[in-house]
Amino acid sequence: MPDEKQYIIDDMTIKESWRLFKIMAEFVDGFEKLGDYFPAIAIFGSARMKRTDPTYSTAEKIARLLAKKGYNIITGGGPGIMEAANKGAVEGGAHSIGLNIELPFEQQPNEYADIRLSFQYFFVRKVMLVKYSVAYIIMPGGFGTMDELFEAVTLIQTKKIRPFPVILVGSDYWNGLIDWIKSEMVTRGTIAKSDLDICQVIDDPEEVVRTIQRIVLI
Repeated sequence: MPDEKQYIIDDMTIKESWRLFKIMAEFVDGFEKLGDYFPAIAIFGSARMKRTDPTYSTAEKIARLLAKKGYNIITGGGPGIMEAANKGAVEGGAHSIGLNIELPFEQQPNEYADIRLSFQYFFVRKVMLVKYSVAYIIMPGGFGTMDELFEAVTLIQTKKIRPFPVILVGSDYWNGLIDWIKSEMVTRGTIAKSDLDICQVIDDPEEVVRTIQRIVLI
């Protein structure tokens, strides 16, 4: 009788090997399709934000203003803030790109993305977002938004990617986090004070656009 434990290990090895091809396929698909839409600006925020929330309108306005300045807009492709940003891109006449992630709940592609890609793996989608974006705009959001924020900040801090603007929109939402970073992380020496310069908090949509135009030349 075959050793059951060895059978399970062999089966897992085979499945993991095939998974590599799925990962490669997602990378290839993203690289082939997204290179045509430079420059793009990524906008992140909560998928749970209602259309009646003022933050939704702010995200839509920022995306529309950036689109009119010649920037394409790229989001995670879902509802809430992502939908607002894709909608603003359409209104501003730019390409509206949605990189949707396959989840068992919450994440359904929004109707405003005219270029859509679907990903099974979060880390592949994150590579696409950081590779093809010239700036990150971070609206109020949950764990996923925080993940994207700190991923970008870490890559810039460690000089693994070129520096680009990381803008947090909504001081009432973000100031508590920034204060904690200053009082705990900077004070305890877990980050340098200069690391705070990687991101900035801005409330006014027009100022967001001016800041990006001042730093990002197209």
